[in-house]
Amino acid sequence: MAVRRFKPVTPGTRFRVGGVFSDVTTNVPEKSLVTSIKNSGGRNNSGKMTMRYLGGGHKKSYRLIDFKRDKNDIPATVATIEYDPNRSARIALVNYADGEKRYIIAPEGLKVGMKVVSGEASAPEIGNALPLKNIPLGSIIHNIELNPGQGAIIARSAGAYAQLSARDGKYAIIKMPSGETRMILATCMATIGTVSNSEKANEVLGKAGRKRWLGRRPRVRGVAMNPVDHPMGGGEGRSSGGHPRSRKGLLAKGFKTRDKKKASDRYIIERRKK
Repeated sequence: MAVRRFKPVTPGTRFRVGGVFSDVTTNVPEKSLVTSIKNSGGRNNSGKMTMRYLGGGHKKSYRLIDFKRDKNDIPATVATIEYDPNRSARIALVNYADGEKRYIIAPEGLKVGMKVVSGEASAPEIGNALPLKNIPLGSIIHNIELNPGQGAIIARSAGAYAQLSARDGKYAIIKMPSGETRMILATCMATIGTVSNSEKANEVLGKAGRKRWLGRRPRVRGVAMNPVDHPMGGGEGRSSGGHPRSRKGLLAKGFKTRDKKKASDRYIIERRKK
């Protein structure tokens, strides 16, 4: 993967760095795995804005992704590598031997024609999904479950990966993408490899309009508001407004908001790096 730098022929392309889609093999998604997705624009069921700075954006269809990988011991062939507008990673359409088709998150190095399989007896190869108890120590993994059968919720975005560092009884010790080290039940599933499209982090949108296409409206700084609108608003000239905080007065940039008595704390061995 690489990124493409645009020539500065317009103000919007002067600093733009875009992705390269050479790995994408088709632009037509599998019809049976596509569904409509409703855009709320940040409003709730009564029309009240509950999330600011959301709205607009290009119309998208949602691709149904198999995060559980529960079709065990049935080999599947990679048919296509596709772009997904709903996520930063690429997705892969896999055709199972029994005729079923599913989308999975495409790991780095997965090519059309390769075979993937899930289950306890699977080999620890790129794209294969197996329980943490059967994965060799030191392996690079992604799409990790937090609870058995829940479906993958950890390390799913472009370029993300975690590392299986040790096992302790019924738990596996995982070094997370954030740098945190925590215990996860060894019966949870994970997929071998790193998530594709790792160069996504190097992309630069180049203009505000591209952010609008993605459904993000302009965000107003708190110090630019009036005192009635934000705790950091008001003042003469360009005064900053004291300690950074949210619109509701909750301190930011250093103030810990995590519950000190959170039940999952006992599974965390080492906190993420500050």
